[in-house]
Parts: sequence; C-alpha cells; structure tokens
Amino acid sequence: MQPVLLNDFKRQWSEIGAEVRGAVDAVGASGWYVLGTQVEGFERDLAQFWGLKHAIGVASGLDALEIGLRALGLRCGDRVLTTPLSAFATTMAIVRLGGVPVFCDTDANGLLDLTAAEAVLEAEPGIRFLLPVHLFGQCLDLDRLAALRNRFGVTILEDCAQSIGAAWDGRATGTVGRLAATSFYPTKNLGALGDGGAVLTGDAELATQVRRLRDYGQSAKYRHDEIGWNSRLDELQAAILAAALLPRLREWTLRRQQVAAAYTAGIRHPGVHLLRPAAPGTSCEHLFPVRVAAAQREHFEAHLKSRGIATGRHYPILIPDQQAMAGVAYARHGDLGVARALAGGEVSLPIHPQLTAEEVERVVTAVNEWTVR
Repeated sequence: MQPVLLNDFKRQWSEIGAEVRGAVDAVGASGWYVLGTQVEGFERDLAQFWGLKHAIGVASGLDALEIGLRALGLRCGDRVLTTPLSAFATTMAIVRLGGVPVFCDTDANGLLDLTAAEAVLEAEPGIRFLLPVHLFGQCLDLDRLAALRNRFGVTILEDCAQSIGAAWDGRATGTVGRLAATSFYPTKNLGALGDGGAVLTGDAELATQVRRLRDYGQSAKYRHDEIGWNSRLDELQAAILAAALLPRLREWTLRRQQVAAAYTAGIRHPGVHLLRPAAPGTSCEHLFPVRVAAAQREHFEAHLKSRGIATGRHYPILIPDQQAMAGVAYARHGDLGVARALAGGEVSLPIHPQLTAEEVERVVTAVNEWTVR
C-alpha cells in the first residue's frame, strides 16, 4: 500500500523539476550567487503577493524573527509577550537577543489567547513587545490584535512562518505588526529546496535597516554601521522560489483548502476534535491539526500508521517546558492549561497539494474507523 505522507517532495519534484533546473542554470550562467537580481526579483514578487511594500530575504525563519526584533529595538532585558505553543524558533529569537519571553495561554485552536494577552498587558504595563504566531496556517483575529497594539502601544512582530495566504476578513496576516517574519523551510506552504526566510513590512525605513542587518550591518560595501548578521537569502534559492514555487502558491493553497474541506466534511469520529479556524478567518491550511485525548494519542497514531498514514505532532512540549529553557529568564501567566492540553493531544493529519482524492478518502475512513481503547 502506498503510504500517505505528511509531505511528498518526490511528487512535488515531478511538478517543479523542469523550472528548478532552469533556475539553477540561470543562476550558474549569471556568475553572481549572492544578493543579485534573483533575490531582488523574488523580493518584489513576494511583497506583491503579500500585499506589503517591502520583502527582505534572509537565511532562515529564525533569522527573520531575530533580525526583525533587533530592527524594532528589542534590547537585553526587554519583555516580550508571546505564545508557549509554537516552533522553538519563536522564543529562541527573543532569548538570543537577551529578551525575556512572557508566556500566556492559547485559545482552543492553539493561537495566542488575545483575552489572556490583554490581561497580561494590563498587569504588566512595562511589556513593550508582542510576538504572536499565526499557527497551523490559521489567522489570529487581526481586529483584536490591532486593538491591543493601539491600546497598549506595544510593538508587534507577527510570526507568519505558517500563514502565507491566510487572512482575517480578507486582511492578510503580517499587516498589523510593524514587521512580519516568514520561513521558506521546505515543509512550509512556500518552501525552498533548502532553508530561507523573509522579513516583510510597509515601512521603508525599517526595510532599509533590515537589509543592512542581514548583510553584516553594512550600509555600503565595507561600511559597517552596526553589528549585523550574515543572513542572506542566496540567489539560487531565490531563483527557485520565484520560478517554480511562488507561481504555484495560490493553486497549491486552494488544493490544501480543498483537502481540509474534505476532512472537515468527512471526519465524524466523536473522539477526534478538529481544530478549525474561526470566521471570518481564512486558513492557508499549512497543517491539519486534530486533538484526541492525551491517553489515546499513541493508539490513534498507531492505528493510522497501520493504515499507511503518516502523522505528526505540533507541538508536544510547550516552549517553557523545554530543557533549553532551564536557566533562561522568562515569565508565565497562569498554568497554560489550554496550551498544555493541546500539546498532549494534538495530531497532524497529512495535508499537501499533491494528495489525491483517494488518499484523502483513505485518511477520512481510517480516522472514522479508529476504535478508542
């Protein structure tokens, strides 16, 4: 039986191989491999797709977050309100700059609980930064996020690593904060054939600073105005993204949404709770998370594996519970009970553009036929 994979890069290659080879040939023939016309062109295309004026390519999603926070003025000791349920890079960017993560709970879908966030900002008026994550491809309530920004004067960097193409009432993620950060890790909806990331903004001055920070802090060749990073999206990945991947993103996102709709309509198991976006949010369906009882998760995963269906966990250990946080300064408001329950019971089902209708039906059937122990 052909396995149903979380991501099928071999099938993806069968679609994009010709364009990728053409992009590699173009870069090789150009004789220019770092920060050239391919990066410039991709940045323009990405900014246009997102609806923001500026996109700046960097080496990874982590670097996009870290450089973004530095550009926004984060300094050692500054407190940053953020989520405990995310990829570790979200918090690592804060900690690497000497910031202090302040965690509050999530809502039932795993997104930062904005009611809890409001309470934290009321209790701690010294918090100057807010780093929310649009998790799983879902979009936070951007109206409420903007209200928090306006009421408390917090500087927002949106983590959009999983949310390219997601929106709230037609408004794209990444448009409330002064900056947005995204990732081109291969599993992302817009994934490179390697690592990469970008910072996006509507602010020309911030864009200039981010461009400087990604390239050793240089404002001109050999003129270093500040301590920066070596974090440049290379010409090869930019060419591949521009030629083979970004042009397919709308079509691939639509296919993800079709798969998610089929799962939503078809899965009817009483022990499997679907984490679906709240209206008027539109998910780009980066992941399709479901929740089962924590005591049943391994059995559920084993059942699906026996049917040839791969699963994932996003994310099984809360960030403040990670061993790497031992000895790191951070704060936590409340017991994070909702996030902890999600971490204990979340299972991600396969969702990618290359899934066939038959494979989607296999997943639905397998989920519905699971027998709870």
